[in-house]
Amino acid sequence: MSTLHPDLTPDVDLLAEPGAGPVRSRRPVYRDFLPPCNQACPAGERVQAWLAMAAEGHRREAWELLVQDNPLPAVHGRVCYHPCEPACNRAELESAVSIHAVERSLGDQAVEERWPLPCGAAPCGRRVLIVGAGPAGLSAGYHLARLGHTVEIHDAESRAGGMMRFGIPAYRLPRQVLEQEVGRLAAFGLRLVLGRRITDLLEARAAGRFEAVFLAIGAHVSQHIAIPARDATHLVDALSLLKDVSAGERPRLGRRVVVYGGGNTALDAARTLKRLGATDPLILYRRDRAHMPAHAFETREAEEEGVRFKWLSSIREVSDDGLTVEQMTLDGEGRPQPTGRLEHIEADAVVLAVGQQSESAFLASVPGIEITAGGTVKVGADLMTGSPGIFAGGDLVSGERTVTAAVGYGKRAARHIDAWLRGMTYAAPPEPPRVSVSMLHLPLFSDALRSVQPKLPGDTRTGDFSEVLSGLSPPQAVREAKRCLSCGNCYECDICQAACPERAIAKLGPGRGYGVDYERCTGCAVCFESCPCHAIELIDEPR
Repeated sequence: MSTLHPDLTPDVDLLAEPGAGPVRSRRPVYRDFLPPCNQACPAGERVQAWLAMAAEGHRREAWELLVQDNPLPAVHGRVCYHPCEPACNRAELESAVSIHAVERSLGDQAVEERWPLPCGAAPCGRRVLIVGAGPAGLSAGYHLARLGHTVEIHDAESRAGGMMRFGIPAYRLPRQVLEQEVGRLAAFGLRLVLGRRITDLLEARAAGRFEAVFLAIGAHVSQHIAIPARDATHLVDALSLLKDVSAGERPRLGRRVVVYGGGNTALDAARTLKRLGATDPLILYRRDRAHMPAHAFETREAEEEGVRFKWLSSIREVSDDGLTVEQMTLDGEGRPQPTGRLEHIEADAVVLAVGQQSESAFLASVPGIEITAGGTVKVGADLMTGSPGIFAGGDLVSGERTVTAAVGYGKRAARHIDAWLRGMTYAAPPEPPRVSVSMLHLPLFSDALRSVQPKLPGDTRTGDFSEVLSGLSPPQAVREAKRCLSCGNCYECDICQAACPERAIAKLGPGRGYGVDYERCTGCAVCFESCPCHAIELIDEPR
């Protein structure tokens, strides 16, 4: 990060004196731009900043910076779909930085060594109720506690974590990792009130003297579709299956089980069934592979484990010995259309994974709260509902439904709730310009392929729920962090100082960047053209 010396700030008009060289038409200014990974992160992490610390071996400092935005890095290093990585400029050169693997490495070390979360602000005496102990609720509670508020999180389940616990299988997220990170939040000061379902929100708010409420109840209810079934016991919803397995149960649905759906929940259900003894799980989806909403890497992992797929297929009826399926075709807009061609598939059970929604009906009695037909709650730009002081986020509002997006909602909500309690309005600071790969100058660039995380072989990992993907060792994580190009942010490589023909650039000390002596600078732009990460901007001289 560049820091300008106050005596050398370019905001002061220091045009060259006579005899000091030509009068400039433009001057170089050190400035922090926006790396694409930061912009793409739904949790709002300052990815480049903590990667830079990790690259220098300052792992605890990197983790402490990371958790200022996201209190669950060991979880996210496993379950986040890392949209930061497709956005990474290095992906256009050879391969993106494995950001999630470095985050997991930092998070795992923090879990192992029991690093406490950095202290927040002093208590301010204001009380906030959070409904839901999933990622959005835990994130909001953490950020509110950092701002000095007293937080209680109520959840109907006996254990915290929401869909992280009850929807994500243990082969992707080991439960001891989740327990450790939730436990750290409790030690930070969040009061978790578990096994208590709130049915009257206004009464709960008044009884606890809460000045504000954040609703983060998640989407724990499977959507239902009308499928004729002569034997209803053949039909099971995917969320119930995953929740039962998370609770330690081992439901037996038979050897031939069909999963109906094309999202990540369908894949989780099919892979779970394989571990429960289903030798031939089959996923039916009404569109083709290219239109499947599930992430491609999860589809590949499911195939590695023996899960089969049948595309362009829609269930018409479930009977005692299987189901009737109609073949579909896609129209010009990619929407499935029936063909009338039917076939029979033998199956012992059918698992429905066709979407999920929130149990929001209990909010209908709260004046001002508007619930949509899909069960979500309408909120304003500040995430407040139509009822003053009651905010909502995560899966309860429309938008992306991922753990990382929910954590981002929690952080945003905390800032708006804090401002509302103080009689103010929160406005996010404007983003600086984003740096593209074409803006970089990479004279020192050399190929360094992405680190590969070890993975259990597909034919051996379905015997139990052991974690499929392993992490990087600390040295591997340092090496991976060093692959970051530091797009738009100075990392003090000294190239600008060495390139300047007028010796106008001075280093201000570790972590403080560089200053420009504008009495020497001619505005030749050599520093700008040699900066590998585009941390220098040329601006016109004031007239």
